[in-house]
This record gives sequence, C-alpha cells and structure tokens, in this order.
Amino acid sequence: MKQERDRAGRAAQDAFDDGKTRLEAFRTRQLADKAAQALGYAVYRAKKGGRDLDAATYDRLAGTLETHDSEAARLEAEIELKRQQAADSRSTTSGSSSPAGTEHPGSPS
Repeated sequence: MKQERDRAGRAAQDAFDDGKTRLEAFRTRQLADKAAQALGYAVYRAKKGGRDLDAATYDRLAGTLETHDSEAARLEAEIELKRQQAADSRSTTSGSSSPAGTEHPGSPS
C-alpha cells in the first residue's frame, strides 16, 4: 500500500514538474517573440526614417532575443527528453510485465 502511495506521489510530482516546465517554456517563448517583434519594429522604423538601426540598439535587442530564444529552446529540449524517457519507460515496463509467451497487440515479434 505504501509503495502504491509513493508511486502515485511521484507520478503526481512528475506531472506537476512537467506542467511547470511547459508553462515556463511557453512564457519564455512569448518573451522571445516579443523581443523579435521589438527588433523588427526598430529596424522598420529606422529604415522608414531613412537610416540604419544604430549598433547599440541592435545589439541590445538582438541580445535579448538570443537570451530568450536560447532559454526557450533549452526548455523545449528538456520537455522532449522527458517525453522520450517516459515513452521508453512505458515500453520497458509494458514489455517486462507480459507473461512469457504472450505478446501485446502491435508489439514486434
């Protein structure tokens, strides 16, 4: 009984952590999108005014975009890795729980 409760607790914590990471990735991706939009507007306004965007403004805006984009990519890779690990764990668990001589539908022979 205690093992089942512990297992359920771990599953709930894993689901909570996964949701937290997904939300953080979503919010970070939004920040990257806003930074890209700000950079685009700055370039547009400079060109519209007949000038180039000054290097300091470009560096600041591009740096912000790079920071958020890199962080979002890192979080998205973490989510994908956890998804693959969960899928591997499920396939290992389901494969080892089969009685000898029986196969699950759709499993390789």
